[in-house]
Amino acid sequence: MIDLATLAIFSGAVLLLLLSPGPNMAFVISQGVLHGWRGGVASGLGIGVADLILTALTATGVTAVVASWPPSFDLIRYAGVVYLLWLVFKTLRKKPRLAAAKVEPARLGLVFLQAVLNSLLNPKALLFFVVFLPQFVRPEAGSIAGQLLVLGGILTLIAAVFHILLGIFGGAVSRFFSARPAGAALQKWGLASVLMVLAIRLALMSRRTA
Repeated sequence: MIDLATLAIFSGAVLLLLLSPGPNMAFVISQGVLHGWRGGVASGLGIGVADLILTALTATGVTAVVASWPPSFDLIRYAGVVYLLWLVFKTLRKKPRLAAAKVEPARLGLVFLQAVLNSLLNPKALLFFVVFLPQFVRPEAGSIAGQLLVLGGILTLIAAVFHILLGIFGGAVSRFFSARPAGAALQKWGLASVLMVLAIRLALMSRRTA
């Protein structure tokens, strides 16, 4: 239904866009740093589920309807800013520790759900599915909804692998700092600073430049 050349270009474009810093990247790294690689993997899987939800909504036309309502972008954007600021608050409240605590399955489930929420509150993701995905659809190639589902599935797979690896990297960063006396405090303030910068960046984002 979709030729291999189009799929190759689409996959490369997705990977390049994933490398752009954003709320999802910040959340995955933060969970990897705070809870080790298991927290990073749980958050990566949560983002994958959010991508599947957005894929289904795009194929049925729901995301286009939401995006066509002018206030929707700002509502989602400000919700994302508030969520990032909440993560900053939680990070600063935690007492510095020299190693990541053992994470219980219940806690990992909460991390997973938070990742889904974080991704759905990312206006960049909404615009990505509404504006970017349809550019690779060819009406003459068959069902438009079917093509959107295929493209969304490929995007989900690439994004899930990317974010899981990012979460594992966050866990490695946590272990690196845990071996150093001042590492815990540096880890805490460094993570809070990154989250704050991304919150400010998201607050200043406009629909035109997103």
